[in-house]
Amino acid sequence: MELRQLRHFLAVAEDQHFTRAAERLMVSQSGLSASIRALERELQTPLFVRTTRRVTLTEAGRALRVEAERVLAQVRAAHEAVAAVQGVLRGTLALGTEQCIAGVPVAGLLAAFRRRHPDVEVRLRQAGSAALTEEVAAGRLDLAFAVGTPADTEQLRSVRLTGEPMTVLCHPSHPLAATGAAVTPQDVGGEVFVDFHPDWGPRRTTDAVFAAAGVRRTVALEVNDVHSLLDLLDEDLGIAVVPHHFRHKRPSLTALPLKGTGEAAYETVALLPPPEATSPAARALMALLETRGA
Repeated sequence: MELRQLRHFLAVAEDQHFTRAAERLMVSQSGLSASIRALERELQTPLFVRTTRRVTLTEAGRALRVEAERVLAQVRAAHEAVAAVQGVLRGTLALGTEQCIAGVPVAGLLAAFRRRHPDVEVRLRQAGSAALTEEVAAGRLDLAFAVGTPADTEQLRSVRLTGEPMTVLCHPSHPLAATGAAVTPQDVGGEVFVDFHPDWGPRRTTDAVFAAAGVRRTVALEVNDVHSLLDLLDEDLGIAVVPHHFRHKRPSLTALPLKGTGEAAYETVALLPPPEATSPAARALMALLETRGA
């Protein structure tokens, strides 16, 4: 089994198409097909289900994909570690982040990183915390800024960066706004809620807060971006429970403290592989984040 074959396999798995994968890899389609067939012969099992429109992974293919991603990530880390010893940081930094993450100025951080390490190619992926956790554990991302309680596993470690309370946002004409007082989950359980998809950190945090309080709520309006959520609140279509720093994004809305959630219900963490598997670029970004006072 060759690294070249693993790269070919992953390209087809990602594109679900031999022609597109061949174009991306800049190899002939016949050469790519031959490489995959040779890999299947060696493993003595089909890796793809082939149709006229696309290819999908078999169960064996799904198992190989996880290991292939880890192997290639380790190979890349080995190359970058040798370069770092030679005094040059190069290679790739694959970073994942939730949108509007608290306490981490992602754009400014990446700009500072690029100025210090111009030979490193920076790749950025935005997704929900659940997806980011899986991608760091699988080796597809070097690190990610996500939301969750710090916890370490064999494949992943998390470093707490910041914490903040959750806040209720509503339209100024909403009855809750007239009081200006802090509210509890019990006070707002019967309201119509605007919230994010369950994969996103703020939604997972809010769900946990209400579950801990024994309060059921209805999320009638589900979105995948902050601006849509704020626009819906601006039209008085519901209320939302969001991280405290969201209140600055739309000053026209009323912000009310949410009691009984702890002082730091919304935890921002950095997700990384175990220390021995963390790439030099990821270590450099974390060091830069620390000097910037995250």
